[in-house]
Amino acid sequence: MATTPIRSQNVQQAGRMKKDESFLGKLGGTLVRKKKAKEVSDLQEEGKNAINTPLSPTPTDIHPEDTMLEENEERTMIEPNSKEEAKFKELIKVLIDWINDVLVEERIIVKSLEEDLYDGQVLQKLLEKLANRKLNVAEVTQSEIGQKQKLQTVLESVNDLLRPQGWAIKWSVDSIHRKKMVAILHLLVALAMHFRAPIRLPEHVSVQVVVVRKREGILQTSHVTEEFTSTTEMMMGRFERDAFDTLFDHAPDKLNVVKKSLITFVNKHLNKLNLEVTELETQFADGVYLVLLMGLLEDYFVPLYNFYLTPESFEQKAHNVAFSFELMQDGGLKKPKARPEDIVNLDLKSTLRVLYNLFTKYKNVE
Repeated sequence: MATTPIRSQNVQQAGRMKKDESFLGKLGGTLVRKKKAKEVSDLQEEGKNAINTPLSPTPTDIHPEDTMLEENEERTMIEPNSKEEAKFKELIKVLIDWINDVLVEERIIVKSLEEDLYDGQVLQKLLEKLANRKLNVAEVTQSEIGQKQKLQTVLESVNDLLRPQGWAIKWSVDSIHRKKMVAILHLLVALAMHFRAPIRLPEHVSVQVVVVRKREGILQTSHVTEEFTSTTEMMMGRFERDAFDTLFDHAPDKLNVVKKSLITFVNKHLNKLNLEVTELETQFADGVYLVLLMGLLEDYFVPLYNFYLTPESFEQKAHNVAFSFELMQDGGLKKPKARPEDIVNLDLKSTLRVLYNLFTKYKNVE
């Protein structure tokens, strides 16, 4: 009988030991989890510190995902101070206002370039309006795959327009979809300049960009300057002011007299083909009348296979105008200051300059 209490006491002690061990185990597990969480936090902090090296004069706002890179992967971020510069903000505002003006009939209102352009929808509508052509893409895409497919189509069309003009392609599907402001601004500035947008871009806009690369498991940083605009003359390819600048700015009444004189001149020759011009702004935009007019003025037949008699796309119209420019040069005229795209885009001043040069040389031709 005496042994019973001893067994009971031993069982109680063993129970307390198990409880203590269970408590310590839980405590140890908690400490391990906290240690792992701290390691993860330290790793992220190390990534941030690698970016905020002494090379950087100011702290850079880093998104956590920008420190989680694959080997040889690269990310870019605009330094905060650059984002606050007045010219940078002005450039963004001018571009947003321009997009909204172009798309006013679509009832599209852009408020943020990063948030409103990344899925390709606004860029699609913008390019269709500027180039006056329809893109073969789905109207609404919600999935990431669908958005990137739309962006791919839109950017391929943009690149086809800009690359022949010598533009460096500084944007991609990934950079636009990831809402990278540097890529978005390069794209919009290029489009505005190519299509001669009726806006004034602020000059000498640039930002400081932090470039983060992963090499052999280590994050490396560098700093580069991204320039979006230079001088207005260089960006728009403008030449010295001429008589037409003065007419447009100060003598609109005399401008109408010049337009009537040019209409009389071109109809004197186009009437031979039973053609007549009433609107200089629109009827020369596809290049057909310019080609036919050159043939009449120089007294030769232009083979129909050399140009598009019924052009439909922006590219076909630009081809016609460019071909007419070649005929003008063959006839002894200097290369027009205007670009073919200016004529296609219904730029009246450019059209008047081209026609006035023809008038000056051929005004006595019957």
